[in-house]
Amino acid sequence: MDMSIPYELTGRTHQKARTRGALVAATRELLAEGITPRVEQAADRASISRTTAYRYFPNQRALLIASYPELDMPSLLDAGAPADPTARLAAVIERITDQIVEHEPELRAMLRLSLELPPPDRDALPLRQGRALAWIEDALVPLRGRMADSELHRLALAIRATLGIEALVWLTDIGGLSRGQAAELMRSSARTLLRSALADAEITDSSG
Repeated sequence: MDMSIPYELTGRTHQKARTRGALVAATRELLAEGITPRVEQAADRASISRTTAYRYFPNQRALLIASYPELDMPSLLDAGAPADPTARLAAVIERITDQIVEHEPELRAMLRLSLELPPPDRDALPLRQGRALAWIEDALVPLRGRMADSELHRLALAIRATLGIEALVWLTDIGGLSRGQAAELMRSSARTLLRSALADAEITDSSG
């Protein structure tokens, strides 16, 4: 067999797609329980032999990336992304909030564990690695030169503080909003922060 072709794309593709899907679903279930699963654990949960599971996912990283492709993405923007920072941020925060709502159980589990585990152990939490901040900073790249690096980083931190499972938990559990309302409020808050920063930058430019 040509090793450059993924196992699931050779012969009996429908059956293999179901098997792969079962392993991915099992991984997400385990993550929602606060477990960062190894391939063997996902196989056991999906009632699939470990040997078979390793044909689809040779290691834990491959399994986690299949379950959450975003884990391996340096940017959420497409190659033809606009240069306008407002449009770029809008696209990024929409994808981030969609991810949060879609994967809420798993993200809640990772949040709980991140609060319980000592700092050195937090590296073991695959969904708590600060990727959202990097995606936001990527969206704000056109502002480099218009704002000092320290101010740009502070803006990215402020926007990140309005997004994420932390905000969703508070808005739904305490604030009483629906998931859709919470997502829209997070997006609106992020847009407001950017508008304020842009207005401040214009004032500074004009006064200079």
